[in-house]
Formats: sequence, structure tokens, C-alpha cells
Amino acid sequence: MPQYITDLHFHSKYSRAVSRQMDLEHISDWAGKKGLDLVTTADFTHPAWFKELKSKLKQQSNGFYQLANGKTPIHFALTTEISCIYRKHDATRRIHVVIIMPNLAAAEKFNAKLNADGRPILGLDVKELLKIALDASDQAMLIPAHIWTPWFSLFGSESGFDKIEECFEEMTPHIFTVETGISSDPPMNWRIKQLDKLAIVSFSDAHSMEKMGREATVFALEKLSYSNLTQALKQKGGSKNKIASTIEFYPEEGRYHWDGHRNCKQRLSPTQTIKLKGICPVCKKSLTVGVCSRVEKLAGRPEGSQDK
Repeated sequence: MPQYITDLHFHSKYSRAVSRQMDLEHISDWAGKKGLDLVTTADFTHPAWFKELKSKLKQQSNGFYQLANGKTPIHFALTTEISCIYRKHDATRRIHVVIIMPNLAAAEKFNAKLNADGRPILGLDVKELLKIALDASDQAMLIPAHIWTPWFSLFGSESGFDKIEECFEEMTPHIFTVETGISSDPPMNWRIKQLDKLAIVSFSDAHSMEKMGREATVFALEKLSYSNLTQALKQKGGSKNKIASTIEFYPEEGRYHWDGHRNCKQRLSPTQTIKLKGICPVCKKSLTVGVCSRVEKLAGRPEGSQDK
């Protein structure tokens, strides 16, 4: 079965704090250098960027896009990250998601409903965003991004939920996949029983070409196509299309792997945090609870458990 190395989450030159060289030509060139086969277009909600996508990309028979100049074989998928900040269950929620669209027409329909810009921040319940995506195309997908990041994620200690159903409610059956994020890896996520039926992917969330592919997902597909990719992401019963493996950054190097305070230069293990009763020894304020502690809280299996 052919395998394809894929990075479906990073950003374009129109996003904040992103290299000005993150344009389609440089992305395609660096994807080739990194050994990537399929990458995101990124940020398709930005009007100026979307205009470039329409003028520079040509859809292929497999449903993906390539540069119209034909200079590189790299394929592009239409994906974008969106931030939703809203009140739910008497708490402020801040959740980032990756939206995948099958074609430019569906992306344009989705954009028209949002009327947003760049890497948009919406005061919209994320389940309502999922409804908008599926209204634009029944082939669209929503993947909760870097699900353990404290401040902006599904399970984040500062703004997330303890259960997927608390977040997506009646739309939960439309969630098939989650993204691990830099600060966690698949073995950490295998400890979470509520993720057993979901596919686990890793992408780079890169802001520069050099960091593209630092995390990626390897798909085993009968052939490279949008339909086969979504079958793999949805783990369709009987489908030969699968996620073969992920390429991982060391989670210990992730910004939020352990608890702490950046300004106080404190980086603490869950055990140390418990001993300190969650209080920073420098500023005496509550510590930011990181990924390890959060996984430990929600885990239904011991450390070292194998993939379900």
C-alpha cells in the first residue's frame, strides 16, 4: 500500500507571527525538501490569500490541488485553523480547530458564512462552526487541534472540557479525528478511553518553512485522493485506507508539556505541582497546568498502555 507523508496544519504569510516567505511557492519547495507529499494550503479564510489560492492552484483528478505552473509535484489540501472563544456551561471556552474542505467552491461558501479574516477568532460555539462547515459541504471535516494545549484546545486545563460530548453535544458523531499537538504524543493519548474510537493525527502547526513536517501523519492509501484521505481520517469500516503512523516531535520539548510559569522560569512535573499545591514558588499564583497533568487527570489507563 503506498504511503504519503502529510502535514495538514500550518500557517501562511498572512497569519500573525509567520514568516513572510510562507507563500505557495516556498511552501511547495520546502515540502519537497522535507519529503512531504501532501500539505495544507493554510488560512483559506483570508481574502487575499484565498485570491492567491484560486489564481495559483489547479485542482487535480484526485481532488487535491497543485501549483498551476506545474513546477513541483506537491499536492495541497484546503485546510485552515480557526479559533472559537465563547461561553458555555458557565465558563469561557477557547478552542482551536482545523477545518478541511474538499474544494475551493466549498471553501468559498464556508468563507461567505463566516465573513472572517486571516486566522479568524470567532465568538461562536465550536459545534455551530461544525454545522456551518458541513452545510458548505458534506465532505468537510473538523479536527480539534492540539487538543491538550492549556489555553486554546478541547481538553485544555484553562479553557477546555473534560469530555468531547460536553463540547460538541449532538454534533459529536461528526468528530472522527483529533490532533495531538507538539506537547503530547500518541502513547499519551492512548491512555484516554474516550479517544478509543477516534483517529489520532499529528501536524506541525509551523510558522516557517523550516518547521514544516516537524510533526506529520503518514497515510497508507490505495491512491492519493481526497476521498481516500477522509476515509482514513474517519476510519471507515472495511476501508483499506489507514493512518499508518505519525512523525513526532519530542513531547518533552513542547512548551506546555509540564506545568509552570514562563516568566517565573518554572517548569514542573505533575508530582512537583501536587507537592506545591498548584502554587508557583516564585510569584505565589496558580500554576498553568500543562499537558502531562491534564492527561493524568483524564486518563482511564496507566502510563505505558498500548494503542487500543
